[in-house]
Amino acid sequence: MEAVALNPAFWQGKRVLLTGHTGFKGGWLALWLQQWGARVTGFALPAVAGPSLFELARVAEGIDSRIGDLRDLPALLQVVEDCKPEVVLHLAAQPLVSEGYRDPVGTYASNVMGTLHLLEAIRRVGSVRACVVVTTDKVYANNEWPWPYRENEPLGGHDPYSSSKACCELLVQSFAASYFPASRHAAHGVAVATARAGNVLGGGDFAPDRLVPDILKAWSGGEPVTLRYPEAVRPWQHVLDPLAGYLQLAQGLHEQGMPLAGAWNFGPSESDCSTVGELVGRLASLWPEAPGLVVEAAQMHEAGLLRLDSNRARQLLGWRSRWPLQQCLQQTLAWHRHWREGADMRATCLAQLADYWRCV
Repeated sequence: MEAVALNPAFWQGKRVLLTGHTGFKGGWLALWLQQWGARVTGFALPAVAGPSLFELARVAEGIDSRIGDLRDLPALLQVVEDCKPEVVLHLAAQPLVSEGYRDPVGTYASNVMGTLHLLEAIRRVGSVRACVVVTTDKVYANNEWPWPYRENEPLGGHDPYSSSKACCELLVQSFAASYFPASRHAAHGVAVATARAGNVLGGGDFAPDRLVPDILKAWSGGEPVTLRYPEAVRPWQHVLDPLAGYLQLAQGLHEQGMPLAGAWNFGPSESDCSTVGELVGRLASLWPEAPGLVVEAAQMHEAGLLRLDSNRARQLLGWRSRWPLQQCLQQTLAWHRHWREGADMRATCLAQLADYWRCV
């Protein structure tokens, strides 16, 4: 099997359904697909109140932006019937551990039933050839092992958010085996995969209870940063790294079909897996006026050690992280400073996309 060379020409004119386009990762992916000439239909809840990448970068320009809820099956079916996508990139989700504790019912409804509704719409409409369902690195039954987790490790999830995403993985496996099996691929033509990425960083992430957005918000206001898990080890990466993986995977599923179905990890190199405290120290070195930090006791369970083994993606897709952690932090901080200075943030995003593509 040949590695999948990410090809902008593949996306030219492709009908793509992108769920979650009003969010952080979805907004960046929508801009990337626009730049490559895809015919994108976005389906998502409204962008959150306050600053958002969706509004600042004018993500809706050049796509068919539909506002709706994945839990509304008739509305979702209508969108899928209208756009008849060839490729589906499913990023819409309730993405926060803290919100999962606050609203477990809503979290499971969005992440599990929302995904089920999307898969059912794909089954009914019949135009889709490739579907990538994005979950998280937190789907694994985390035993705090020092070695990275591979795609065949047991699934789990201590908190509602992580558990809901593990349920999503099981749902995709079951639905694909039932309705899109390899033995009948010539008849149904659908190849489905799940993608598990590490902790992503980048400009335009304003979500609460996420490390770097909280740091930048605090330091911008002259306040010290409060850390709950300074010794926790995470697989940090710039948002464009896993997004490139999702695009490669979707292209590969469309071109090669079932050999690329299943689960995939998209994590950084071992050298970019660092503790929360180390990451804050690196960021402080780039922000000389940083007011410092405060450490407090954690109130919720969160894994202390988590790494991903991405050898499958490296060997079969030819994917790897392009921006090391220091460059990731520099790009994130540059975006934030441009925003504070009132710059055109769509232009800033497109410039960073061009910088990234030169590395690829």
